[in-house]
Amino acid sequence: MQTKLQLQLSPETALNELLLKEEVKQQLSLKPDSVLNIKVLKRSIDARGRKIRINLTVLAAVDEEIPSEKMEFVYQDVSHSKKTCHIIGAGPAGLFAALRCLELGIKPIIIERGKDVKARRRDLAAINKEQHVNPESNYCFGEGGAGTYSDGKLYTRSNKRGDIDKILHTFVNHGASPDILVEAHPHIGTNKLPQLIQFIRETILKHGGEVFFNSKLIDFKQENDHIKSLLIQSEQGENEIPIQNLILATGHSARDIYELLNNKHILLEAKPFALGVRAEHPQSLVDSIQYHCSSLEEVVAKRAYLPAASYSMVHQVNGRGVYSFCMCPGGIIAPCATAQEEIVTNGWSPSKRNNHYANSGIVVGLELKDFEAYKQFGPLAGLEFQKQMEQTAWVFGGKTQTAPAQRLLDFTNGKFSSSLPDCSYQPGLKSADMQQVLGKLIGPALKEGFKAFGGKMRGYLTNEAVIVGVESRTSTPVRIPRDKDALHHPQLKNLFPCGEGAGYAGGIVSAAMDGERCADKLSY
Repeated sequence: MQTKLQLQLSPETALNELLLKEEVKQQLSLKPDSVLNIKVLKRSIDARGRKIRINLTVLAAVDEEIPSEKMEFVYQDVSHSKKTCHIIGAGPAGLFAALRCLELGIKPIIIERGKDVKARRRDLAAINKEQHVNPESNYCFGEGGAGTYSDGKLYTRSNKRGDIDKILHTFVNHGASPDILVEAHPHIGTNKLPQLIQFIRETILKHGGEVFFNSKLIDFKQENDHIKSLLIQSEQGENEIPIQNLILATGHSARDIYELLNNKHILLEAKPFALGVRAEHPQSLVDSIQYHCSSLEEVVAKRAYLPAASYSMVHQVNGRGVYSFCMCPGGIIAPCATAQEEIVTNGWSPSKRNNHYANSGIVVGLELKDFEAYKQFGPLAGLEFQKQMEQTAWVFGGKTQTAPAQRLLDFTNGKFSSSLPDCSYQPGLKSADMQQVLGKLIGPALKEGFKAFGGKMRGYLTNEAVIVGVESRTSTPVRIPRDKDALHHPQLKNLFPCGEGAGYAGGIVSAAMDGERCADKLSY
């Protein structure tokens, strides 16, 4: 007999298998000699009250085994398939589009401007230690995309856009912990995701797909309403290749692709996005606030069975949203510029989330009207606004990858920070008036937002915290339009704009699902 139960338990009980089994036995009024097998299907933390509870969905089986739920995938050998699809970008959208092509019998050919996932590490180290940005290999560009070395969060609300379970099971089948199938906010971790990405690439190659690194799309030829060939620049020079279908999955930072399309009069649209800062607190402080602790000893005791605490907040300031974004408990602030003369911040966490700091993007929602000063750039107006903010941060940071920063309470009080706290941002910080860095559009809204957050989380508004600028790559400021049903571009019937870079996803899972959707729409 199998029974599904909804339970709300103390962390001590919920996270201890023996105690959990005893609780389930009591719930089902089982005899002492009954053989009980249980499987946790979903798990989430409810820390709203002083008594923290764990919400569980549990499958209980009495006197029988619970079968494995491993999902099987059938990838065809496409080595000699006459149907091909070129995919620009090896982020989650591109990789999952390629896996779906294998299922459909289509040969995927991935073209990635950056390096393979392991070779990227040297360039990331150069940003952190030498403050040198390789424009083709960095936190945004390279195998796995921006998410590979910036956290690996798998939470999404896009449950109507595809099969979330399939995406998660694909990661599990390539080495991810089965816990991602259970947790309400699944997370792989920057330390583990690169290996998974390599295994996915090996699956693609094993079944006849092709993957090319250090290969950049610089032009294309079109005939009537189709792209006929691509011009690819690699270490061997320029090469023109004919294509059948093209999935464009270049991510939110491939500005040259937007400029290429715009120069060729391919329809683009300006898109709202958000911009702000990274706010970093001691993780113990966030734990204390969220877990209702009155002392450090209590924090240590609760962390024995609870994960590093996170937070999510939103506030309206004069009709404009100010909200937390991509919160990284136990995390690191990373330098994510894609060009030398700009500062871009993002955050990531290792799988154990055991770093001493917690950071989150705190950003202000922007509308198309906010880019009026850049209207001469047409659909790229928001992109130019974004560029200007990042270049301003670079100047205030001292024209290196050192980032401008200010203590949080000083920022809200309009006081210059004569010193800064320790911070996880490795290139270093420089004290700056962040109101000047952010300007009149964003600065005042952030100031009021932080004050409101301080009221919602007592202790959040403190000079133990530091804000680091700028968090500017929350999403693309440009959308590449596509037919609602067929998913191809209105002007080019074999161009399928895909994922975050096209404006149709907002994270690893939603981008992966969009890659699968585009592969499903390929025509021959």
